[in-house]
This record gives sequence, structure tokens and C-alpha cells, in this order.
Amino acid sequence: MSRILSLTMLVTVLVLTMLGNAYSGNFNDEFDLTWGDHRGKIFSGGKMLSLSLDRVSGSGFKSKKEYLFGRIDMQLKLVAGNSAGTVTAYYLSSEGPTHDEIDFEFLGNETGKPYVLHTNVFAQGKGNREQQFYLWFDPTKNFHTYSLVWRPQHIIFMVDNVPIRVFNNAEQLGVPFPKKQPMRIYSSLWNADDWATRGGLVKTDWSKAPFTAYYRGFNAAACTVSSGSSFCDPKFKSSFTNGESQVANELNAYGRRRLRWVQKYFMIYNYCSDLKRFPQGFPPECRRSRV
Repeated sequence: MSRILSLTMLVTVLVLTMLGNAYSGNFNDEFDLTWGDHRGKIFSGGKMLSLSLDRVSGSGFKSKKEYLFGRIDMQLKLVAGNSAGTVTAYYLSSEGPTHDEIDFEFLGNETGKPYVLHTNVFAQGKGNREQQFYLWFDPTKNFHTYSLVWRPQHIIFMVDNVPIRVFNNAEQLGVPFPKKQPMRIYSSLWNADDWATRGGLVKTDWSKAPFTAYYRGFNAAACTVSSGSSFCDPKFKSSFTNGESQVANELNAYGRRRLRWVQKYFMIYNYCSDLKRFPQGFPPECRRSRV
């Protein structure tokens, strides 16, 4: 039975991967290179994008569209070799002092040591909801898919279709949740050697520059917002008409087991268990953090 289940899930992942590639967006159509001069490049007819960092500057891009709920997939191949001091950020964000934001940040490391995947959620300008993970593979050898599933009920962080974190809507407990501000997709590659690697103890080795990260396979099954009107991709629209069953599909029994596996063996920091940081008691949403 376990072999049949494993084979079924493998086929499901392969089908999802093929579907994601089939609907991959064109970077020329979907994104603008926003800073870094020539350090950001779109090539292969819009199917690939790269960001680079050198001693002078990093680089970044943002989406042309704004999104309000959806599933955002992006395949990344991270900076290889000695990447200590570098940060590759891939996230959703609105604008302004009370902005909402959903973060993937990949903190580089010395050659042979694992990247740290840093996640965070901001709502109405307040973040401080960090969880950090090691990955169960080398993210510099091949492309891997990093997904954000953003719904009114919850936010799911996924890696290769494996859920690694769930942030539930806990508004009934007085916790703000990102659900009113449209967000753009952003990514940047920048130097953060004052804090990124072992708290800033390991500095960027500029003799290894330029540092480069690669992107492909962008796909957004989402609702977009423009000039006060919205349009929902049919692949995502069913979540609003049949939300509970869609949530169940994303966090079925297999998905919940995988989530527990990741959090047991690969999570290295969880703000919901940091007693030194919260000696008077954990934030109220931590009561709802388990799945």
C-alpha cells in the first residue's frame, strides 16, 4: 500500500510539474527589471531570468501585475559555491508603511554548508513571524519550485509541492492577516553580510563575484487587480466557490505528513517556540500554527 501511495504521489508531482511548465509565463511580459543596471537579464526568449551581485551593486525585478490571492510558482537555481553574505529574496509585497508581505529569503553560506531558507509574514506593516529551514537538497545544483499559496483562509509555503509552513488566518484572535492589499511579486539578489551568515560573522568573498541566481518556470494561478477591477484565473477561481474542498486538496493527509516531516527534521528556527523572545507568552496565532 505504501509503495502504491508513493507512486501515486510521484505521478501527481510530475503532472503538476508538467502543468506548471506548460503554463509558464514569459518574463518579458510579466516582469520589469527594476534595479542593478545590466546585472539583471532576461534571455532565452523570455523563458529565463538571472540576477547578479558584484561589489558595486545587486539587482532585482518586480511583476507588472498586482495579485490578490492565488498560487505563485517560481523555479530558482541559487548562487553556487561560496555564497556567504548574499541573500536571494523572492516575495510578495504591497506598498506603504502598513504593507503586507510574504517572504522567501535564501541566506547564502560557505561552500559545502547548507543555505538557510528564511520565511516571514507581514500584515499591516508588522512582521516578526519568522521560521527558518534547511533544505533536503542542494538548491544550487538544479532548479527547484518555490510556491506561495495565498488564500483568505491561510498562506502555505511550498518547496517542490511539499508544504513547509502554514500561516493560518487568526483574525478572530485579533491577529491581522494579509487579505485586502494587492501585492506584486519581487525578487532581489543583494549583499547582507552584516547579518545574513552566522549573524554577520562570515563576510562576502568578493573574489568569487559576480554571484548569480537563475529563474524560470514562473506560473501564477491567481486573481489580478488593475484600476480597481479584478480578474481571477479560472485555475484558481474555484477556490472561492468551493474553498473548503480546495483547502483540503492542498493540505490532504499526505501533505500534512510531509509538513510535519519538514518541520521535524529541517526547521531550525520557529518564532512560536522562542521563549527568550516571548517570555510573557507566545503570540496568539501560535496556538493555531499546528496542522
